[in-house]
Amino acid sequence: MDTLLSSILPVLRGGLGNLAAYLAAHVLLCLLPAFFIAGAMAALIPKETITRFLGRNASKAVSYPAAAAAGSLLAVCSCTIVPLFAGIHKKGAGLGPAITFLFFAPAANILALVYTGGIIGPDLAIARFLLSLVFGIGIGLIMALLFRADDVAHDQATDSAFGAAGAQGMGRAALVFLLTWVALLLAGTLKLGVLTGSWLQFELPLSAAPAWQAGLDQLVPFDAGKGEEGVSVQGVLLIGLLAAIGVSAWRGIENIQSGANRWTGISLGLIALTLLLAALSIQATPGGLRIGVTGKFFGVALALAALLQIGRRHMSEDELQDWLWESWRFVKQIFPLLVAGVFIVGMIRVLIRPEWIESLAGANTVQGNLAGVAFGVFMYFPTLVEVPIARMFLDLGMHRGPLLAYLMADPELSLQSILIISAIIGRTKAWTYVALVALFSTVAGLSYGAWIDGTSLLVLALGLAGFIAALAALLSMAGRRQTV
Repeated sequence: MDTLLSSILPVLRGGLGNLAAYLAAHVLLCLLPAFFIAGAMAALIPKETITRFLGRNASKAVSYPAAAAAGSLLAVCSCTIVPLFAGIHKKGAGLGPAITFLFFAPAANILALVYTGGIIGPDLAIARFLLSLVFGIGIGLIMALLFRADDVAHDQATDSAFGAAGAQGMGRAALVFLLTWVALLLAGTLKLGVLTGSWLQFELPLSAAPAWQAGLDQLVPFDAGKGEEGVSVQGVLLIGLLAAIGVSAWRGIENIQSGANRWTGISLGLIALTLLLAALSIQATPGGLRIGVTGKFFGVALALAALLQIGRRHMSEDELQDWLWESWRFVKQIFPLLVAGVFIVGMIRVLIRPEWIESLAGANTVQGNLAGVAFGVFMYFPTLVEVPIARMFLDLGMHRGPLLAYLMADPELSLQSILIISAIIGRTKAWTYVALVALFSTVAGLSYGAWIDGTSLLVLALGLAGFIAALAALLSMAGRRQTV
């Protein structure tokens, strides 16, 4: 019995530690604004605005590049991009452009590319961008072809959603409201010195703070080399506030369409307070807690002040209620799956040793590239953290081909993202997407690795042309079967 407990407890501890670190570091300034943006997309944007650029019948020369361009500006991880994907898909975006947006944003956003070039090398950053762009559009086109009947049905179903908003057009206040939430998301997530640096510092004399942090380090270890983020004193405060937000939102937003109540105001106040606290830099020192007022804090505060003014003066009560209700629906649909997925991934990370992947991925083989893809599924890291982890594997002997396969798959195929996408578009579409990402990531790694190993560009071009021709033939057969 003792042996069994000694085996199970570290696994459970790994799951709980991974969940605590994720909730403390990534939910608030990343995921929480994303839920509100998705809610605004669903409630405030007319279908015609979405379909003009991303709709099923929009020009492919416009819709797919537009989806990739939109994704390139958002330096967020797959869990954060999923609510945004859900928002544009629900509002009428075609499956293909929505999938391209879902793939490209976490895989090849501008910050990920710059960071990859600086840490690993410009050659891999360029390969990551070009192959993510081509394959992201390719995956979107394939999904649109395979599920075109479902796409048509989905397009017709969205005609009845928010008909009044579609008829009247999107108001200027609603547009500014949505863009301000996007600005808040960017202010909270961009890794720029002007945002992350502290403009003002002061210290709270709490003598117990170092002991608190030492205890947290024992419970949830911090190791940047392994991607373990740990939990700080600030993180514990944020988790507590997140729980308070959940309770108050359930009381104040669950029935928001019947009108706001006292709990609605409490919930929104807690959300604002928590976002501001998350934007501060709080560190335990021998003398207490050092509070750093960052540029991020000022950016979030300005955005919140603007949102308050826009909501009070320029938006109707019905618009605000629709926005809160749609945001809450996304939270209820996505957040429980996210929690379960992060917990399971944390347990799996305890069982899987990085050395196994390194031994499998030391050469540019199919097996090595598949190992890189599998590592991306079961050892998910938050956005940009995958880059220093990739640097570590490169130093330990991983071939650059499987390394690229990992960098393309890790932001896309985390277990929690797969669960959430399944809830949004259905299991068949979700697992088809997973299979396509795994296939194209493997091909990307093999192609880039072959070039690194000295294969001529002509041979690579012929090989890729053969792969594309075979894939096109299979898709043509699938299309004919759907027609029949």
